[in-house]
Amino acid sequence: MMDYDKIKAGVKLMLEGIGEDVTREGLLETPDRIARMCTEIYGGLYEDASVHLQKQFSVESDDMVIERDITFYSTCEHHLLPFYGKAHIGYLPEGRVAGLSKLARTVDVFARRPQIQEKMTVQIARALEENLKPKGVIVMLEAEHTCMTMRGIKKPGSKTVTMTALGLFREQKELQDRFLAMVRQ
Repeated sequence: MMDYDKIKAGVKLMLEGIGEDVTREGLLETPDRIARMCTEIYGGLYEDASVHLQKQFSVESDDMVIERDITFYSTCEHHLLPFYGKAHIGYLPEGRVAGLSKLARTVDVFARRPQIQEKMTVQIARALEENLKPKGVIVMLEAEHTCMTMRGIKKPGSKTVTMTALGLFREQKELQDRFLAMVRQ
């Protein structure tokens, strides 16, 4: 689990390192605030996505299921700055579907970890594949990275798009095309 004392000490050192006075009124409680915030934004490190994907229902159809525009917030592991955007998930059921809110919860579990977007995309797809055992899974993330917008190259509005296709979605380009058309409606 998280070590609040280490987080608070690290924040204090960082503030001192940038030349701040950690005894000034506005910063007195900042280390504690940051430690509590870490529970929220990095809590996915201690969650298992499969817990959410256990809530399943029987279906007779194997038609594509899509949940799109799932908002997420994550943290770049390289700069510890936020990236945020939308996740789009599609899968072809094999007799079972997940509760729709469980797809969004799965995205949140992986988003609430320091990481890169490319890994997050694959993690979501693999969790769905392992737990739902569908005929195919496709996951697309579109995100703006503040490490590109507020520092470095400073290109606000630029989006990074990542996609992972497994099973029939990897094998059949027409399924990918159908998914993309439905996501962009």
